[in-house]
Amino acid sequence: MLQPILFAIVTITAFVFAGRQFMKIRQNILLGKDEELEGDSSQRWRNVLLIAFGQKKMFKRFVPAIFHLFIYVAFLFTQVELIEILVDGFTGSHRFFAASLGSFYTFLISFIEILSLLAFVATFVFLARRNLLKVPRFQNPEMKGWPFLDGNIILYLEILLLIGVFSMNGADKVLQGMGAAHYRPTGAFAVSSWLGPALFGGLGESTLIGIERFGWWLHILVVYGFLNYLPKSKHLHILLAFPNTYFAKLNPKGQMSNMPKIQKEVASMMDESAAMDDSGGEEEELFFGANDVTRLGWTNLLNAYTCTECGRCTSVCPANITGKKLSPRKIMMDVRDRAEEVGNNIATGSPDFISEEKRGDGLVLSKENYADGKSLFDYISREEIHACTTCNACVEACPVLINPLDIILQLRRYEILMESAGPSDWLALFNSLENSQAAWAVSEARDAWTAGI
Repeated sequence: MLQPILFAIVTITAFVFAGRQFMKIRQNILLGKDEELEGDSSQRWRNVLLIAFGQKKMFKRFVPAIFHLFIYVAFLFTQVELIEILVDGFTGSHRFFAASLGSFYTFLISFIEILSLLAFVATFVFLARRNLLKVPRFQNPEMKGWPFLDGNIILYLEILLLIGVFSMNGADKVLQGMGAAHYRPTGAFAVSSWLGPALFGGLGESTLIGIERFGWWLHILVVYGFLNYLPKSKHLHILLAFPNTYFAKLNPKGQMSNMPKIQKEVASMMDESAAMDDSGGEEEELFFGANDVTRLGWTNLLNAYTCTECGRCTSVCPANITGKKLSPRKIMMDVRDRAEEVGNNIATGSPDFISEEKRGDGLVLSKENYADGKSLFDYISREEIHACTTCNACVEACPVLINPLDIILQLRRYEILMESAGPSDWLALFNSLENSQAAWAVSEARDAWTAGI
């Protein structure tokens, strides 16, 4: 009777702590501006099924995709065994589904064991790629320190999880063969039926029960640890890849979002009858682009939290390849770090973070009045955003439809339109566009060639 009580306490505690962390991430994502969803919902669901669930874009690099698939499919099917552990934990039963499912239960657990064995191999392959082979995209400057350690920690947890699975099932099979009470026969499992006797054969019943219970508790505790570790890890993409692919923009790659204020102004220049009409509306805030996370869209922040830090975007970026400072992966990591900083500061409720021009009696700190004297430009340098060629290689490479380019373009817009700044090399282009509506500085009007027609 003690185990169900202990299990309930541990389970409720784990879910409460995890729930608080996930709610905090949700609040941080909602620091971004509201955005209207456009496009066909059926296409969005197609993206979820093919790209998030089906791992379609992963297979552009076949070898790592195969090993990732081993871990991914094992993760999906192991949830069946996890559900049984939860039922057993709360009820005090043992292998609750075995009696009702019969031979199908044997097949199901055997299939999970085969997948787990493949995942075990894949885990060591990924550890070798990171630490022995030193794949270049895992050695970039932004991957030093915690990001690199984070990638290893999750693989170590995977090994612990699999040790728990095979310890539990292996000892269980030996106990079944001994006719121990409470361990009813479940048929021959594909791996543990031979692994169990090989590892634990000849041990006493009490020792085997201890090993089985050790494996059972190790499995569930690693799961709970993983659940609470996810919000701090790049592996949050396990959950966020699904909403991220659903909410991803459906417009063609490279198509920039319009700025209505400038659209109206250009229309009035091209057609006098289309002069701007500002009557009947409130004064619109004159702000272009983004200089902080509260000026980005919430889907941009969802992108940042979904980033897997795999580095595929950076590895195909022509600017990065030619030695420039830009790394699309770092852009996403910086946005996430800034969102964390702003979210943590807002959570304090301190009036010190209310912008001076908006301070007043009883005013509550929020994203609308937040100011800490910093911005995204304290994380992302001007050199980085200037190096981008807007080629969309990073957007095409991302396996979960993250768009670093959209954030870069919004930072550029702010710099150029709000600060009247930017590289001096660009000034000639801007002046030419303004004066002659042509990209190149020419002495004649752009439409001069039509005069003789």
